[in-house]
Amino acid sequence: MGYAKERGKLEKLLTKTAGINTYDEKGLAILVDSYEKYSHTVRILKNKEPELFLDLYTNELQQIKESRKTLKESDSDEARQTNFTGYKDSILHALEKTIKTTNETV
Repeated sequence: MGYAKERGKLEKLLTKTAGINTYDEKGLAILVDSYEKYSHTVRILKNKEPELFLDLYTNELQQIKESRKTLKESDSDEARQTNFTGYKDSILHALEKTIKTTNETV
């Protein structure tokens, strides 16, 4: 089964997300948007092929949610920047892992 359409969406998100480095409203908005789009796309993939994408759906999304929660609970600017980077990295990791899975199932 081909996943070119979903992989294309994920690759765009990867490029968009990788360029964010500093915690600010615009950067946070981009990460939240990337998370929402990733969540939607991985849900589509999970529904198409549960055996391949269920782990990504449950594990990667949970890791992103935990990173986001940690960011929201940050109480200093330094902690906020560190947790922002962690949130971004968790999204990037999930995107890369999902793209790799779609490439391996062609």
